[in-house]
This record gives sequence, structure tokens and C-alpha cells, in this order.
Amino acid sequence: MQAVVLAAGKGTRLRPLTEDKPKVLVEVDGKPLIEDVMDNLIEVGATEFVLVVGYMKEKIIERYGDEYEGVPITYAHQREQLGLAHAILQAEPHVDDDFMLMLGDNVFRANLGDVINRQREERADAAFLVEEVPYEEASRYGVLDTNEYGEIVEVMEKPEDPPSNLVMTGFYTFTPEIFHACHLVQPSDRGEYELPDAIDLLIQSGRTIDAIRMDGWRIDVGYPDDRDRADERIAEQEAEPIGQ
Repeated sequence: MQAVVLAAGKGTRLRPLTEDKPKVLVEVDGKPLIEDVMDNLIEVGATEFVLVVGYMKEKIIERYGDEYEGVPITYAHQREQLGLAHAILQAEPHVDDDFMLMLGDNVFRANLGDVINRQREERADAAFLVEEVPYEEASRYGVLDTNEYGEIVEVMEKPEDPPSNLVMTGFYTFTPEIFHACHLVQPSDRGEYELPDAIDLLIQSGRTIDAIRMDGWRIDVGYPDDRDRADERIAEQEAEPIGQ
């Protein structure tokens, strides 16, 4: 399965770590974020990477060229950062079937393979890895509402009054239908083309989207403290005895 990685961001909140590099080249556990992402995706069967690049893209392209660990890389260029739905559309010419999508600033140690397996079932049009967060934090994320079968029935981007504490994590699988939905999205109040709006269009059109509960952990590296927290978490996990 192809894997699309969104790697165009400036990482302004990560300064000073991003003063001389794009966000995805900030190091966690001694290697750039994007390598941690690609290593995770290779582990679950990525056959090709489509990297959506923008800010300081030359540094990414020069570093990785046309392959990483034997997996070919295609670059798609997002000239303006206009939201995740806009970023996904830059990959459209290079994607020809179901694909994985991961945000390039997330560190995962979780059950990504369960999402891939669900996508391979004919009944699923998309599958998302989701996690529960404290209710008071839910308004910072894309919040989900699900039915009794674990299917996602509504997605809201950073709602003031969240209907649940179940949120998107930054790892998804889609069919190419998501591109059609992204084309229909209108700019939000922030002037961006939001991924939750595209997902809602899929739901309204009758598509089945399954929520897979996360088993493990992930850290969204948005601030320098998050990078330090990811370093500590990885070190702790590596120090654990095998089998724990």
C-alpha cells in the first residue's frame, strides 16, 4: 500500500529547533521525525512514499533523494500551507489505490497494522486510529462521534463543546474517494481546507469509516517540550524488559 506523509509544515511553534530546518527534520531519539514516520510505515507494509513537502523542501529532497531504506519516494509540492485537505490533494496525481496517510510530526508506538487490516476488508472505505483524551483537552483536536458498531458518524475540527473525548491521531487509511471530497471542501473560518470537513462529506455520501482504538501511544511533536517528551518515552520503552 502507498503511504502519503504530510511534511510541508514550517513548525513555527517548534522554534528554535526549526530555525534552520523544516519541522520533519527535527530529531527525536537521534533521528529526524520523518525517518521515525517512514520506519513505522515500512513496518506495516508501505510500498512507496509520497512525501508532501513545502517549507525548506530542498533539505528533505537532498537528504533522502528517490528512496528510503529501499522504498521509493515521490515528492509532491505544497506551495502554500492551506490545510490538511489541501495538502492531501497535492498527492492525488501520484496515488492510484487505497493508501495510508500519516502526519509527519507524529511519533507512534501503536497498532498501526490494525488500521491497515481493517482497510483491506471490503466493507471499510476508510479507517482511522483514534484515542481517548481528557474531555477538557478534546477541543484541541479533530473530535469523532461513533455509532454502536464503531463506525464514525461525525467529525468536528476543534469544537468548543466536544460531543465525545475520542479524537483523531494522525494515522489514517483511505480509498481515492477522499480526493473527491477534498476537492469539494470550502475554506474554514481559518482560511484553510480542513480534513474533517472532507471526512464529513465522505460520511454524508454513505461511506463507511471505522474507528480503531489505539493500543500504545503517540506524541504530536508541536513544541520543544513534546520533542523532549518523545525522547523520554522512547528511552523508557527501550529500557523495558522484553515481554513487558
